[in-house]
Amino acid sequence: MAADNNMFLRARDRTYAGLTEDKEREWKGPFYFIQAADPQLGLMKAWKVGDCDGGGDEWADEVRLTKQAVQAVNKLSPRPRFMVICGDLVHAMPGTDYREEQERDLKEALKGIDPGIPLVFVSGNHDLGNTPTPATVELYRRGWGDDYFSFWVGGVLCLVLNSQLFFDGSACPEQRDAHEAWLEEQLQRTAQGPCRHTLIFQHIPLYLRSPDEEDDYFNLQRAVRESLMKRFQQAGVKAVFSGHYHRNAGGFHNGLDMVVSSAIGCQLGTDPHGVRVVVVTEKEVVHRYYSLDQLSESGMDEDLKKLLA
Repeated sequence: MAADNNMFLRARDRTYAGLTEDKEREWKGPFYFIQAADPQLGLMKAWKVGDCDGGGDEWADEVRLTKQAVQAVNKLSPRPRFMVICGDLVHAMPGTDYREEQERDLKEALKGIDPGIPLVFVSGNHDLGNTPTPATVELYRRGWGDDYFSFWVGGVLCLVLNSQLFFDGSACPEQRDAHEAWLEEQLQRTAQGPCRHTLIFQHIPLYLRSPDEEDDYFNLQRAVRESLMKRFQQAGVKAVFSGHYHRNAGGFHNGLDMVVSSAIGCQLGTDPHGVRVVVVTEKEVVHRYYSLDQLSESGMDEDLKKLLA
């Protein structure tokens, strides 16, 4: 394994190096993290020319925006405990033109992150394919680490899920079943365990506006959605964080916050390029979406200190 690739392969054996239960099980007071989504190198060009099935042969704008996000996060004080990117790291599907170049350039942009801010990666449909296969899952793991795993931060349990296995796991049933068994074990454990909160990160939202909305490209199928929501609620999950929609959305239902964050990269609505700041206190998980320009403003540090007080 190349030394400069270590920061991208910290999710191994269903956990995350440095953010393990042994080290992070105890509540240590309020903290915050950054949730980002969909840098998706190549989509801005593909969307502009109306060929979203193509890989997008230009991605300088997404690289610039990713670097801007990294620079803004690096300047924050106090420092976030981690930064999670909720899928669609690049636009080109596995095995298609531009895939390797897009991944290379994204990694180069992300290498500028402060080494004290762990980067957590979530797999999206463009990372695995709309119908993932054992080969595409393995390809993702070699480049970015496990496609699902747990980690701990200051007494909070975080579960990273592979939402493509919920959406269409038909071509990799063994991986789908293993993911399901692992998730059930995690949910049973958190329902009985000592964690202060449980948070979930996945690419595809459960829903966009309402739990009873119709099936759509941008949400999980209703039967899957209802089953997951019931299980998450029974386990006491506080919030589900996702991307995929390239717009801000979400809702709150029976104690479960469904958070849909817009993109670092291509915007499909009117939201600015940005990320979400998530503050975790002993009793609450509160969050706000900031544009990349807002995140760089001088008053940001004072806002954070007030939220963490």
